[in-house]
Amino acid sequence: MEIEKSVNAQKAYFATCATLPISYRLEMLKSLKTAIKAHEPDIIQALKSDLGKSEHEGFMCEIGMTLNELSHFIKHLRSWNRPKRHPIALVNFPSKGYSVYDPYGCVLIMSPWNYPFLLCMQPLVGALAAGNCCIIKPSAYSPATSAVIKQIIEEVFPSEYVMVVEGGRQENQALLEQRFDYIFFTGGVTVGKQVMEKAARHLTPVTLELGGKSPCIITDSCDLKVAATRLVFGKYLNCGQTCVAPDYCLVDAKIKEPFLKLVKEQVVKMYGANPLENPDYGKIINAKHFERILGLIDPQKIILGGTSNPETLQIAPTILDNVTSRDAVMQEEIFGPILPVITYETMEEAEAFIKQYEKPLALYLFTKDSRLEKKFMNHVSFGGGCVNDTIVHLSESSMGFGGVGHSGMGTYHGKKSFETFTHKKYILKKYNWLDLPMRYQPYKKLYLKLIRFFLH
Repeated sequence: MEIEKSVNAQKAYFATCATLPISYRLEMLKSLKTAIKAHEPDIIQALKSDLGKSEHEGFMCEIGMTLNELSHFIKHLRSWNRPKRHPIALVNFPSKGYSVYDPYGCVLIMSPWNYPFLLCMQPLVGALAAGNCCIIKPSAYSPATSAVIKQIIEEVFPSEYVMVVEGGRQENQALLEQRFDYIFFTGGVTVGKQVMEKAARHLTPVTLELGGKSPCIITDSCDLKVAATRLVFGKYLNCGQTCVAPDYCLVDAKIKEPFLKLVKEQVVKMYGANPLENPDYGKIINAKHFERILGLIDPQKIILGGTSNPETLQIAPTILDNVTSRDAVMQEEIFGPILPVITYETMEEAEAFIKQYEKPLALYLFTKDSRLEKKFMNHVSFGGGCVNDTIVHLSESSMGFGGVGHSGMGTYHGKKSFETFTHKKYILKKYNWLDLPMRYQPYKKLYLKLIRFFLH
């Protein structure tokens, strides 16, 4: 009942048109940015508590990217929101066409636990910049970060404008029973399907940012050292708990051995000989996921790592060699610090291997061959990705991010977030100084000839 009252209060506030002026939206974005900076130590501590993130990683991957997104919106929002002119056909002379951006109204944002601050705030920035009211539902698995988010939101916004609902499955279900004007969900495929099913009852539009088995392809034409360094960074960042982390690695058989040697060297260089003793190495979110990830490791195929600590919920960066599509680690998204390595002989073989799975959220190709790059990018469907790097495409506010098929639907980041949280309304304005009679009855042959002339 309280959740229903909150949704109704936000709808009533939106109906006052208080959120529509661009000056007000910009003021709120600036206030949010100021509050985040003020609470930076609290956010860092919360991320450390929930996921074992270091200050460096917490700022680089969550706080800094949020602040950058806010700056991007503050700089560009006025130009994005201006009405756009559209050319009009001669048949509608005299008139002009234009479009305006309409906020949806009351928006629900459901965020995950793996980047609990970033993946709550980034869509929120877009929703507020678009002129919406918003209810935020952080993950129950990252309670410390959820508490800080709630504190920040309550300091900056009245609850009828933006509010945080904490809790678990019961609160999720109660929220999804409400009629929102838009739902933005980030999480797993199973829950994503439930969100979409609930939204369908009210014909509520949704954005689903999901995941999948994102491949990393290492070709014989790439810079092996650079590829190894960037693969290790992308795979083991946040202990592999990244929706766009390279899930598995396809390596050309001709360069597998020297490449794996470089990968092992980079793991030791970045995380030390004993990663579980590294104070900057994070942990798995909870015991349930810790046990699930350990269950994906085949001890016979470990060539690096494999050690774990159930007390700290840590699993060392692990590499599995000679993996096949039948192995347990290839039956689901790993979402942990395990890198399965699979060899291929030809690019056609690598392409076919990827296509046996659902369309991934990301794909990473390491190559210096521009023709191979073009062919592969055109032949394989995926949400987005990089050539000669991993996961950094997420950091670009000028580029949209989103999935396709089972990896999600809809796009956000930067201007794409603004467009996601608005309806683009097209309008034809007709002038009164001329009114051609050819569309009106009684019809005449001459008028039909004129219509045929215009419509052909």
